[in-house]
Amino acid sequence: MTDASAGGETTASPVDAASRSPFATRDGFVDDGSGVAAHYGELIREQRRLSQGGAVVDLSSRGVLTVTGPDRLSWLNSLTSQSLVGLAPGASAETLLLDANGRLEHAVRLVDDGETAWLLVDGDETEPLRAWLDRMRFMLRVEVADRSGDVATLGSMHEIADADGITPLTSNGVAIVWVDPWHDVVAGGHSYADSESHPGREWSYRETLVARDDLAALAGSSATVPELAGTLALEALRIEAWRPRLTTEVDERSIPHELDWMRSAVHLSKGCYRGQETVAKVHNIGHPPRRLVMLHLDGSDGVLPARGADVVLAAAPADAFGRPAESPSGPEAVAPSATPTVVGHVTSVALHHELGPVALALVKRTTPETAALAVVADDIVVAASQEVIVPSSAGAAAGVPRLPRLGAVRR
Repeated sequence: MTDASAGGETTASPVDAASRSPFATRDGFVDDGSGVAAHYGELIREQRRLSQGGAVVDLSSRGVLTVTGPDRLSWLNSLTSQSLVGLAPGASAETLLLDANGRLEHAVRLVDDGETAWLLVDGDETEPLRAWLDRMRFMLRVEVADRSGDVATLGSMHEIADADGITPLTSNGVAIVWVDPWHDVVAGGHSYADSESHPGREWSYRETLVARDDLAALAGSSATVPELAGTLALEALRIEAWRPRLTTEVDERSIPHELDWMRSAVHLSKGCYRGQETVAKVHNIGHPPRRLVMLHLDGSDGVLPARGADVVLAAAPADAFGRPAESPSGPEAVAPSATPTVVGHVTSVALHHELGPVALALVKRTTPETAALAVVADDIVVAASQEVIVPSSAGAAAGVPRLPRLGAVRR
């Protein structure tokens, strides 16, 4: 094994040749914009093989940070949303860095080897997170380093081992493999979705770190190499599992409750951290202003809407006179509005090998859970049925009755 103790698809602009994946010479390689493959020419086959545990995804455009020193876990615990004190060597965790108002800034996938905390992050997060952590060290015994230049990430739905022709990175005798906790509600967490029927229960995703030199050697070897899938295949499976990702689902207003991220990355009874007041307040006595839904899209037009496309209330069916079918006839009838009501936007979209075109979207909390929706893709309105992830009732867990406003008249 290689010992390191000594030492999804993005919308990024095209990268230079030096930053491209070592698998870029593979037949069918199509760059996803970050230097790794969106696909290798067989999108549906790649997706099936990935879901069956028969393929790996090159995620070498993502970042890897390390935090060393005896104070590393207590320090990270004080800064982020998850309880990390006492994390066992080799155990996986997910934690969020929030601003003072509880809004999401960074999402971290973390493995500790007993001496070093390995932080796996989306590529664009790497330098901003490293710089922020470095400023927050003060007098604590911690050191932060960017290891993205010599360590790469591979994603899979199965445990990668030497039998796959891949040598996982080890540090302090521990294989650095992050196993996604999304498959269940973590200790101290809370899921707003129905846990018994949650598709995340079948989500076996993990990320394995490898030395970049080993990855390059593997790509250049004439020997049999593992079957590869692109990031589009991983995106489709992630959407199916209702799994949020910072790069896609998060904007400047996002809080964890809207995305059901309390399930895997928030400990509700740990000590204080930045943004903790908002987390507790919304969960106990409030409601998140938006909620995540999965959309099953009408594929008859062969159109996949882009990320950011408007989600609207579907127009009510009209009668022979152009009036809404549900509306009363006569002079009091109101003609349907030509402008659809926008209730949210698409955050991720994919063509799933079994479900067809699907998407994740953030909609207003007040959007009826039974409402027929549509997505505006250029000049085409694509019908969409919503599958509730975060219900309208999310929050208010403490059951505290709301007091009437001063001067309000109760009817």
